Amino acid sequence: MRPTLRLGSIAGIPVGVHWSVFLIMLLLGQGLATAVLPAGAPGGSAGAYWIVALAVTVLFLGSLLAHELSHAIVARHYGVSVRRITLWLLGGMAELESEPPHARADLFVALAGPLASLGAAAVFGAAAGGLYLTGIAPLAWVALAWLALVNAVLAVFNLLPGAPLDGGRVLRAALWWWRGDRAFAARTAARAGMVVSILMIAGGTLQVLWLADIGGLWLVLLGWFLLFAGQAEQADARLRTALSGVLVRDAMVPPPVAGYVSQRLDDFIAVAAAHRPADAYPVLDPDGRPAGLVTLFSLARLSPAQRTDKTLRDVRFPLDRLTVLAPDDPLEEAARRILSTRLPCLVMDQGTLIGLITPTDLNRTIDMRTLSEGRAPS
Repeated sequence: MRPTLRLGSIAGIPVGVHWSVFLIMLLLGQGLATAVLPAGAPGGSAGAYWIVALAVTVLFLGSLLAHELSHAIVARHYGVSVRRITLWLLGGMAELESEPPHARADLFVALAGPLASLGAAAVFGAAAGGLYLTGIAPLAWVALAWLALVNAVLAVFNLLPGAPLDGGRVLRAALWWWRGDRAFAARTAARAGMVVSILMIAGGTLQVLWLADIGGLWLVLLGWFLLFAGQAEQADARLRTALSGVLVRDAMVPPPVAGYVSQRLDDFIAVAAAHRPADAYPVLDPDGRPAGLVTLFSLARLSPAQRTDKTLRDVRFPLDRLTVLAPDDPLEEAARRILSTRLPCLVMDQGTLIGLITPTDLNRTIDMRTLSEGRAPS
């Protein structure tokens, strides 16, 4: 879920929003302005309801950001880098570069978000209670009470025991501490998450069909998201099990024939065709330093005229778009970057290009490790 709009950074962590946030803002604002606020504080004007609804929606997104930021800050405390935080239709997501180093860290990172939501619920609830006791600004205390309730529900929902929910992370941390096996804990939490998601889909479907309440569609949508995310968690657990102890040098392939930035495509294609076929080819600058790479896929989709007119400089993926790895990097940690970009990665040793890793190379390594150790796929 990549951000559509970048909002800047907080504590050095990039923050962005996906376009779907604007959809949920519209839906929330409409529901608050036309139903929730008029029912709780009747007699106001439509304009006042919409202004307060907009403010409440912004505060709600702020509380979601606080939830994810809490995960990120605690993760950084334990030495885990945070790539970014993205808010989207169904909540938010703090993307961690690696896993917490031990079960205790895993537990605290998981609990940080729900505790932040409970804290927000307490603050909003106290403010709503204070305004209610004074008997003034009924519209304001209704809005604050709604924020308190929603944040409390968010905290409780996230503690359901199934990955990728925070409760699934808590379950994983507990099993990791108990068994001392992170891979087993991750697989179990992922399976629990899939059970939770199926129950949500079933419950939402019954709500729609039995009670004729279309609000159940949100539960179905959320359940489907968690089901797919649970499958991704299982795949990630399999990947980490297969790649435990493997280094980048064990999976990389030697660089095939290289081209130069000024080389015409027709000339390079003729040279490449005479050598070992490859998914990608490095592109070097005039001094022989890596300047990017070009993929066979992108070359094959150029017209004959483009192949004649263009050079490798025009069609390469520049170095700043690529992931550069060291040969002794753990492949378990590098795999996420390889799969997230879907582009080949350069392997360099003291400034010298010594190999490439593509998603195909990564999958081959996983399959060979699984076969060599006689395991059934998880």
